[in-house]
Amino acid sequence: MSPPPPLLRRLGLLAATRRRAVLIAGALLFLCAAVIGSGAMNALSLSRFDAPGSESHTADALIAREFENGSPNYLLLITAREGTVDDPALAAEATALEADLAAEPGVTATGSYWSRDRTPTLAAEDRGQALIVAWLAGSATEVREQLPLITENFSDRDTDLLTVRHGGADEIFREVGQEAARDFIRAELVIIPVVLLLLAGVYRRWTAAALTLGVGLFAVLGTLAILRGITAFTEVSTFAANLALVLGLGLGIDYALYVITRFREESATGADRTAAVVRTVETAGRTVLFSGVTVAASLAALFAFPFPFLRSFAYAGIAVVLTVSLAAVLLLPAALAAIGQRTLRRRPPRTTTSVTDGRWYRMTVRVMRRPLLFGLPALAVLLLLGAPFLGANFGLPDERVLPPSAASRITQEQIGQNFPAEESDALQVVADEPGDPARTEEYALRLSELPGVFQVDTEAGSYRDGAVSAAATEASERFASPDAMWLSVIPGQDALRGDIADLVREVRALDAPYDVLVGGTPAAMTDFRSALLDRLPLVVALIVLVTVVIIFLMTGSVLIPLKATVANVLSLTVMFGALVWIFQEGNLSGVLDFTPSGRMEPSIPILMFCIAYGLSMDYEVFILARVKDEWDRTGDNTRAVAVGIQRSAPLITAAAGILALTFAAYATGQVVFLKQLGVGMALAVLVDALIIRTVLVPAFMRLAGDANWWAPPFLRRLHDRVGLRETPADPAPAGEQDRQPAIR
Repeated sequence: MSPPPPLLRRLGLLAATRRRAVLIAGALLFLCAAVIGSGAMNALSLSRFDAPGSESHTADALIAREFENGSPNYLLLITAREGTVDDPALAAEATALEADLAAEPGVTATGSYWSRDRTPTLAAEDRGQALIVAWLAGSATEVREQLPLITENFSDRDTDLLTVRHGGADEIFREVGQEAARDFIRAELVIIPVVLLLLAGVYRRWTAAALTLGVGLFAVLGTLAILRGITAFTEVSTFAANLALVLGLGLGIDYALYVITRFREESATGADRTAAVVRTVETAGRTVLFSGVTVAASLAALFAFPFPFLRSFAYAGIAVVLTVSLAAVLLLPAALAAIGQRTLRRRPPRTTTSVTDGRWYRMTVRVMRRPLLFGLPALAVLLLLGAPFLGANFGLPDERVLPPSAASRITQEQIGQNFPAEESDALQVVADEPGDPARTEEYALRLSELPGVFQVDTEAGSYRDGAVSAAATEASERFASPDAMWLSVIPGQDALRGDIADLVREVRALDAPYDVLVGGTPAAMTDFRSALLDRLPLVVALIVLVTVVIIFLMTGSVLIPLKATVANVLSLTVMFGALVWIFQEGNLSGVLDFTPSGRMEPSIPILMFCIAYGLSMDYEVFILARVKDEWDRTGDNTRAVAVGIQRSAPLITAAAGILALTFAAYATGQVVFLKQLGVGMALAVLVDALIIRTVLVPAFMRLAGDANWWAPPFLRRLHDRVGLRETPADPAPAGEQDRQPAIR
C-alpha cells in the first residue's frame, strides 16, 4: 500500500495543531463572504432565451441597428369600460398614453391599435380591448431595471373610460426573476431551522448539528461572494443564487456528515483528538475531494453550452465545490480539534462484536444472496416510473411559468383569450438590402398563406390569406431604410398554442427574393432550444467520460465506473418520468399549485441532469471509498460490498433525506421552473439513496463478483502509477472475517 498523500496529512496536522489560527481565518472569510455575498443578488443578471450567434440573434441585431426597432417586449393592455376602443374619446386618451410611454427612459419604439390605423392584430375581436406595444433596447438586465419604473408610472392611469394593465415578454420574465428571489428568501427561512432540527436528531448533539449547518452556510455565502466577483467579467444569472443555496447546503451537509462520522469512528478507537482529526482528514478528506471533483466536473460540462444562463450554473456549482471542500477538509477539522468532544455521542452506541451485526450489512447480505430476486423488481419499478419520459414534449415557455395571480400573466391570458393574434410574438424577416416593392409583395403574399400566419405587415401594406388586407400607411414606413428592409409575420393564436417552432421552420424554408434572416421572439426561443439540444450529446459525453475516469482512478476497475454510470442513469429515470407525468401532463397540479402547459422547456431538465448526476456520483464515491477500503484489506468482494454499505448507508440515507428536503422546499415556490427543480431533484436523491445504492448496487456487485475489480494490464499499471487511493484502514480485528455470514 502506498502511504497517505503528504498534503492531506499536512492539512490534518495544520487543522489540529493550529486550530485557533485556522478558525480565526475561517471566521474572517465567513464575514467577508457575508458582506460581499449580500450584494450578489443586485449584481446578478437576468437572461433571455436567445442563442448568441444564431440566425435570430443576427436578425434582431440588424433590425435594431438599421431601424431602431425590435420585438415588442413591453405592452399596455387598454380595456374600454363601456363600448369599444374605437370610441373617439377613448382613442384620444389611449393616444396620449402611447405618447407618455414613448417618452419613458429606455423606450425606443412604440405602436398601438390607434397609431397603426386600427390594425386587427392589436385589438380584441370584440374591440373591447386594444394594445400599446413598446420595444426597450438593451440587455435583459438593463430592460428589466427600467420596467418597474415604467409599470409604476402606468399603474394608476385608469380613467372613467379605460383601464390600463401591463405585460410583455420581458415583463413576464422580470416577474419570474422577482418571484424566484422571493422563493430564495422563503426557502432560506424554512430550510435552515428545519435542517438544524433534523441534524440534531441524526447526531443527538446540537454542536455537531451546528457545525454541519455552518459548513453549508459557509459554502452558500462563499459561493455568492465568488459569483459577485465573476459578474465583473461576465454575465451571471440570478437563478445561480438559487442553486448556490440548495447545492451549498446539500453538499455542506453531505460532507460534514461524512467527516464528523469518521471523526466519531476514529475517536471510538481510543485515538486522542489530534490523531483522530489527522486520520479523519487523511481518509474522509480524500473522499470529500473525490466527490467534489466529480460534482464539479458534472456541472462544468454546462460550459459547453453557449448560453450565459446555463454557464451561470457551472460557475455556481464549481464555486460551491471549492468553498464546501475548504470548509469540510480544513475548517471543520479545526473545529473538531477545538471542541470535538462535544460532537461525540453522550452515550456510546450499543457495542457489537463485529460490523456484521449491523442491519444494513444484514440487508445487503440478503440482497446479495438472491441478487436477481431483488434486483429485477427494483429495475422494473425504476423503468416503470421513468416510462412517462418517453412521451416528453419539449416546447417553449410562456406566462404559465408564473402563478395565476401574477399581473403580467393575467394580462397575457386575456390577450390569448380575446385577441386573434399577438404582435409581440411576430416573426421578423429582415434583409440587409433595400427591397423591391413587387418582389416584396409577392413574398409577403406567400408568407400570409402559411398555416398559422394571421397577417404579414410590410412597407407596401398588410396581407392576409394570400390577399391584400390593408394599404400602406404612415406606420408602414418603419419597415424600410435606405440599406435594408424587413417584414413582420404575425402568428395567430392557434400557432401560438401549438409549437411555434413549426411556424419558424416553415417561414425559414420558404423561398425568399432576398437573403433574409428570421428573428423575433419565437425564432430566438426556437434557436435557443435547437442549440441546446444540439449540444446535449456533447455535454452528456463529457460528464460520463470525466466521471468514469475519476471512478477508475479511485478504484482501478473498468467495470465499476461503467456500473456507476448505468446506476446513475437509472436513478435519473424516475426524475425525468416525474417531470413529464407531473409538469407536462398536469398530474398533481392542484396539489403543487401550477398550471400545466403540455410541454417542458428543455434547459431546466438538462440542468437537473447535470446536478443529479453529480450528486449520484457523490453517493457512489461515499460507498466506493468504504468498499474499496475493505476490498484492499480482505480481497473478498461480497464482504467488501456488505461492509462498505453498512458503514456508508446510514450516512447516505440521512444526508439524502435532508438534501431532498432542501430541494423539496422549492416545490412550494411560485415559479414552475423552481417547482420542477425541487420535485425532480428530491425524487432523484431519494431514489438514488434508497433503491439504487441499497438494492441495485449490491445486486450488481454480487453478480459481477471479483470481475468488479478487473482491469487490463496496461490500465492496471496506469492505476498503480497515477491512481487516487483512499488511505488504507486499520487492519480488521482478529477473527472478524471468520464471522462473515456465508453468501450463496
